[in-house]
Parts: sequence; structure tokens; C-alpha cells
Amino acid sequence: MARLTPAGATWPELSVDSWSDTRDTLHMWLQIVGKLQLSGTALVNHWWNVTSRVSARGLRTGAIPVDGRVLDLEFDFVDHELTLRTSDGGGAHLALRPRTVADFYAELRDVLDSLNVAVDIEASPNEVDPAIPFARDTTHGSYDAEAVGLFWQQLVQIDRVFQLWRAGFAGKSSPVHVFWGSFDLACTRFSGRSAPPHPGGAPNCADWVMEEAYSRECASAGFWPGGAEGMFYAYSYPAPGGYSTRPAGPAAAHWDDSLGEFVLPYESVRRSADPDATLLEFLDTTYAAAADLAHWDRELLDLNPHRLDRRLHLDDTSRL
Repeated sequence: MARLTPAGATWPELSVDSWSDTRDTLHMWLQIVGKLQLSGTALVNHWWNVTSRVSARGLRTGAIPVDGRVLDLEFDFVDHELTLRTSDGGGAHLALRPRTVADFYAELRDVLDSLNVAVDIEASPNEVDPAIPFARDTTHGSYDAEAVGLFWQQLVQIDRVFQLWRAGFAGKSSPVHVFWGSFDLACTRFSGRSAPPHPGGAPNCADWVMEEAYSRECASAGFWPGGAEGMFYAYSYPAPGGYSTRPAGPAAAHWDDSLGEFVLPYESVRRSADPDATLLEFLDTTYAAAADLAHWDRELLDLNPHRLDRRLHLDDTSRL
């Protein structure tokens, strides 16, 4: 097999234990910014309107309509600041440094006031327990800039591979994006069929939120900063019969009964001879398990993600 991982790609090593306090603080900051998107944008399929994307500086929101203007925000993990921009030329920065969630939340409110941005949010987190209101959260206050930078570089590599995987599907597919509730990067493929109501059960999150998220039959994969160095996962909803016993690609991948998902440790990908190929094998085999067992129309839905490369090659040859 040809090597897929570019020669200059670096998959960083980052022990979760070394930055778990910072991770949990950053998670709460992301929830605050995500709730600004939730309040200011129209609901798009499965909550895609509230997610953030990996950028050349960190993580960015989409455009949030505010009183005839738009606002966007970006967690800049190079200069370690939250950057706010408005379409009328306004802008501000908020330092990312060791500080409590309560302090971050208070300053962000002041910054929004200075930009004449009025957005009301439900000011407590979701999908975590306990859910400490942001204004009272003095528990989370760590920020290790070096660790955050390494985490972002993990996401840079993971996002790049997930974008290639997403290109191999012609059906309805989510963007490659970061959810602030569960704090994971994910991409989801859909069969085009409806799904039974999701049972819910996420902590401090209404069941109807999950019903919207899983209203269509899907196969999803992602990355979560847990375990030793992070964990890739894949699942199907609803899971077809026999799904958990199907092959999951690389030898290090396996079905986790407690999670109800296939998992693959990040360190197994990082240490492999070709991390891109190892991760793509996991994504492809877990998707195939869901799609084949549930009888998706793969002839219609699957694509060659390198089809443009082949087309350009043929065009170049024709001009010789």
C-alpha cells in the first residue's frame, strides 16, 4: 500500500493525565462559546449549527447573526486568546490563561457588551455531571498553553484524515466538526432513512436534544481526548444486529461493551508506520460494518475520495 501520511505530518504525543485539568477547563470555555452559537443561530440538522471547526489557529465558530450583523469567535491556540470579530469592523481579544470559568465567563460578557452584542444563553453546561453554572464555577481554572497547543495539533492531523474520509461519501454527511457538549471531533454519515426515537440519557441534557441529534439512521466516528492519549470511536444508530462482532480494522481496535462503540487508542495510530492509513482503515471498516448489516445502498452512496486526483491526471496526460 502506498504511504498516505504526508512526510511533514506530525502526530503529537500528549498524555491525557498530563493535561486533564486544563482539558476540563477548556471544555467549559468551549461550552460557553457554543451556547452563544446555540442562542444566535437557526437549528440545522442534528445541531450542526452549534459546532466549531478546526482552523489554522485553533477552533472557530461559524457566523452568528446578531442584530443585523454577524459575530464569529475563534480560540487561537497560537497566541492563546479568544478572538471576537463582528461584521461592522468590531473586534476584541480575551486572554486564554490560568483563570476560572467564572472569571472567563464574566470577562466574555463584558467584551460582548463592549461590542454591543446581546445574546442570552443558558448559563450552565450540558452533558457533564456535575453541571456547575458558569458564573459560579471556580473549580475549573487550569490552562497549560503547551498542552493545548499539542491537543490542537492532534486535531489538525485528525481533521485532515477525517476530511479525506468524508470525501468518500456521496450521501448526507455532517461536516468534520467539534461538539462542545461531549468535547469530541466527529463526522457522521447517514443512510437517508429515519431512525427510532433516541432514548436520551446524557447527563444534564434534555432527551429531545438527543432525539434531534439521532433522528436519522447513521454511522458516526470521532475522536475524544480521553483514555491514555485520546481515543477514536465509531458507532451506529440504530446498531444493526451483529454490528459489535464485525471486524474493526487495525489490530488495536476493539468493541467496548461499556461504551457500546468500537474504539481505537490514539497512541496506536500515532505509533503506526502510517498513521493516516491506520485511522482510515478503522473509519472504513466500522462504516462498512454498519452499512452492510443495515443494507445501505453503498453502490449509490460510496465514492472514490481520490476521483479528482485521477481526473486531473487524465487531463494533464491529454495535453501532452
